[in-house]
Amino acid sequence: MPLKRLCRRWIMSKELDLQNLEPVIISLGSHPGIIQSMLDYNYCLGHSAPNLVAIVSAGRKQERFFWGHDEIMVPVYAKLAKVPEQLRQQATGLLNVQSARRVLASMTETFELLPNLQVANIFAEQVPEVHALQVAALAEQHDVLVAGPASVGLLVPGVMKLGAIGGTQYPQLVAANIFSGGDTAVISTSGGMVNELIHTVTGAGLGVSFALALGGDRNPITTPAQAFLLAESDQRTRQIVYFGELGGDDEYILADLMKSGKVTKPVIAYIAGTVAGLFDQPPQFGHAKAMAANQSESAQAKKEALRTAGAKVMDVFGELATDLSAQAETGSHQAKPHRPIKQRSKAMIVSRISGDINGGVHLLGKELLSVVNENSLAGLDISLLLGQQITSPKVIEFSDYILRLLADHGPYVSGAVNTIVAARAGKDLASSLTAGLLTIGPRFGGAVNAAADAWLEGAGSDTEPKAFVAGFTANGGIIPGIGHKKYRIDTPDPRVKALTEQFSNNSNGDRYLKFAQGVEAVTTSKKANLILNVDGTIAAMLLDILESELDYSPDKLRELVDIEFFNAIFILSRSAGLMAHYLDQRRHDEGLLRLGEDDITYIPS
Repeated sequence: MPLKRLCRRWIMSKELDLQNLEPVIISLGSHPGIIQSMLDYNYCLGHSAPNLVAIVSAGRKQERFFWGHDEIMVPVYAKLAKVPEQLRQQATGLLNVQSARRVLASMTETFELLPNLQVANIFAEQVPEVHALQVAALAEQHDVLVAGPASVGLLVPGVMKLGAIGGTQYPQLVAANIFSGGDTAVISTSGGMVNELIHTVTGAGLGVSFALALGGDRNPITTPAQAFLLAESDQRTRQIVYFGELGGDDEYILADLMKSGKVTKPVIAYIAGTVAGLFDQPPQFGHAKAMAANQSESAQAKKEALRTAGAKVMDVFGELATDLSAQAETGSHQAKPHRPIKQRSKAMIVSRISGDINGGVHLLGKELLSVVNENSLAGLDISLLLGQQITSPKVIEFSDYILRLLADHGPYVSGAVNTIVAARAGKDLASSLTAGLLTIGPRFGGAVNAAADAWLEGAGSDTEPKAFVAGFTANGGIIPGIGHKKYRIDTPDPRVKALTEQFSNNSNGDRYLKFAQGVEAVTTSKKANLILNVDGTIAAMLLDILESELDYSPDKLRELVDIEFFNAIFILSRSAGLMAHYLDQRRHDEGLLRLGEDDITYIPS
């Protein structure tokens, strides 16, 4: 078999230097056990920060893991394309724990979006063979070492653990003694046996230079021959320990590499499956390719081929430990101490707003009184709502203005009425305030968030206002932020005028406000009271100011919409007005409010 088809460019040119790899890893899919073990290994090496920088998965924005004894949040993105460009440029490693049916699509996208990717691990089993072959072609094209499918990953002691290899719990990592590198490369077709080989090597007093689980599916993307050539080029590796199985012709290719001088380093091998010779019909073992279709694919025939080529082949697995222990007597591997991890438990709640540090309350990362002394009420409020200290004068000034502007709009609105009714019924402050707040929704107060959603979508997609309105009309929907019971195009809301006069002219060209005003031009041509109301104006101007002053991206603004940040401002402000109505009614103490007969029209059914 021609050797040239076995050798990828990254092997032949020695571009992949495992020992000096600077791992920056992205995970496609979430597997908490595997990811935590990678972080633990990273921490035990003494690194200052995790090398896993992002997870691509649906349903969450962050996932909580341990970094040593502290808890950290790893950002989660719905799509790989949503991962920040800077992280995608930096990524050199990939963990793929998605399902087998998604491997081809996800890896195709990976090769396109991660230009500096060097190593990857595909964990899923039973990937369709044609998909595995296509991924192999892409890996060769992009010079990426891919362990898998059905692989527990790649380990480079002292550098990186990619996948479940070496163990998924801290005690297993310690027992494997893999925190410092040695001179023995471990290559295995079996995920379970790669860990056994690692323990055998380190238990004998030697160290591992790197360990690679090729994967148990029929068509591993990295072949044993490619792994041997990688070991041959690896400066730390002195010898190769290999675990193979019956089935296929990989060991004959390895023998040719050794005979031709392309692999010169000593090889110690064990080929599993000798017992298959005792059966009349060749049995299928655990891995897809572990079945001898003919005598040449038997374990015994492969052993003889490797022996003839110069490999030291063991008939019994236990002989590996004996041979390696004999080597260790002449120069024992010195294990490197690691940073230990003691017993730990997850907290119930994670907060980035406040907490105790050494018995003192801290707010937004600083001591409480320091934050209080440095902020106005509006500055502190908007900082708390955004989850970060805000220093932009315009953001703080606008926040202060709308907090004052929205505090109250008369006792006629549903929130105030509910609070007044509850107060006169003798309810306490908290209950009466809650009664008023519960009316906030799409028809009262809650339109700020919905309007922000609409303007963000409309302006972000470059939709023309006329088409935007037509879309809502076709679906029978009400455009949030448009329309008012009291004000009309000829009697405008003075609050809207005050806002636009004082806080427009933002560096983004007021694109959200202009879009909202464009929608208003369409709607008021149909009906005079379908104006851009104060909710819609605040939503548009907040989007403009946050984008201009804080450099918030559309994705960041979308996150604020998703968590109802825009409604939070209205609720915060109007709470003061509702409490004022409660206290006002308690001062009057007029007793229970009961509607008269003239207030109700009864229409019998």
